[in-house]
Amino acid sequence: MVREVDLNLLRALDAILEEQSVTKAAARLGLSQPAMSASLAKLRRHFGDELLTRVGNSYEATPLAKELLEPTRTALRATERVFVREGEFDPMTSVRDFSIVMSDYCTAALGPAIARRVRERSPKSKLYVYGLTPTLVDAAPESMRTHDLIVMPHGFLTDLKHRDIYEDDWACVVSADNTKVTDRLTVEDLAEMPWVLTFNQRTAFTTAVQQLRMQGLEPHTEVVTENFLTLGALISGTDRVALVQKRLGELLARSGGVRVLPVPFDADPLVETMWWHPMYEVDPAHRWLRDIVVEAGIEIT
Repeated sequence: MVREVDLNLLRALDAILEEQSVTKAAARLGLSQPAMSASLAKLRRHFGDELLTRVGNSYEATPLAKELLEPTRTALRATERVFVREGEFDPMTSVRDFSIVMSDYCTAALGPAIARRVRERSPKSKLYVYGLTPTLVDAAPESMRTHDLIVMPHGFLTDLKHRDIYEDDWACVVSADNTKVTDRLTVEDLAEMPWVLTFNQRTAFTTAVQQLRMQGLEPHTEVVTENFLTLGALISGTDRVALVQKRLGELLARSGGVRVLPVPFDADPLVETMWWHPMYEVDPAHRWLRDIVVEAGIEIT
């Protein structure tokens, strides 16, 4: 039972699972190796699993240990948020772990600018970037208790604080060798062409699908992907089309194989937004991170 578990073991478990070495885990936490070995013994008894097994001259995580890694990190961050409160946040000395959930496209567009600022201004802090999933969105706001921010457009989340980051226009992406398409598409073309869509589920459709349906278009869906950066590969060499953020289209075009065309109808701009749980509203470290993300958005516009 939870009440029978020494919560001090949570940090030890996190270090052991990440380092896969008792010696390195002990050094990371400033403990002696015998003390860390004793913690590992307690954890093994609790889980009924070796957690680390010797292979040659090193150790490897057991299947259970691999499953425990992510929930352990999540639990540790949640525990730290409860017991560690920084009234006067000093980014230069803080050891805060920040967690941002973003799509692969937002990670490529915003991630470098955010990571650079965190490194320059809070060198002891750590930035975790997690992929955007329908499960996480469906479970919000509860799922956002253990993440600082989720970055995604309006229309999917409620009961969360938010702040707009930047606007983006829309564009169509087709294969560079698609001879049936000139330098312009028509609405009729879009009605006839097969589509590549992202996140096309009940609660996981993108604003691109919303834009199409506002024009009375129900796309003939041929491929669905949950990774924006794979769109180019799924369109190149085919007669498929996708409606994407203009910046994403330009990024895909730089990799070759696709070209970017104007949208043949008036489309509302996409507003990329960051969302957070109300419990973090007045947290000074969290406010600092939000400002960092806004600055990153300004940089890429």
